[in-house]
Amino acid sequence: MNYLREAVLERVSLRELALIIALAGLASFLPFFIHIQWLVGPIVNAILIIVLFLSGLRSAIVVSAVPSLMALAGGLLPVFLAPAIPFIIASNIIFVSIIYYQYYNSNQTDAYWRVSFLGAFVKFTFLFLSAQFLSFFIANPKAATVLGVMLGWSQLFSALAGAIIAFGVLKMIKRI
Repeated sequence: MNYLREAVLERVSLRELALIIALAGLASFLPFFIHIQWLVGPIVNAILIIVLFLSGLRSAIVVSAVPSLMALAGGLLPVFLAPAIPFIIASNIIFVSIIYYQYYNSNQTDAYWRVSFLGAFVKFTFLFLSAQFLSFFIANPKAATVLGVMLGWSQLFSALAGAIIAFGVLKMIKRI
């Protein structure tokens, strides 16, 4: 057991650990200060990808749950859309899982862009279908429209923009 702990600690530098904690904190508290989905979304998606490449799938899955809960608490996500939170969390987990498994099982040099697009598209599709499902349970047609807009095409663009931001950061710190 001690050998396993030592092996894990050898792979994670103190600098990377501090960066992961800072990124998780940023993803947690960003929705409290910025209430613009077009700005918060790409940053959070970039953070998910950066955490994935720095510390692995487990950490990225943990960080995947935090932004959605904080978006509700911070006011970015309207309260009547709270039932969508499990679907948003699941979409973030799907996003990082697809990127992880496809990237590390690929031998191609352009794998990052291919898997990022695939992850973004699957995340968008999952959220779009989730919005359609949830709209059956929302009595207010205006609220159903807001749900469709928030979980629609903007999620695809947000995930792709996050992948672009993450690529720049990961290239800068030489992780891809």
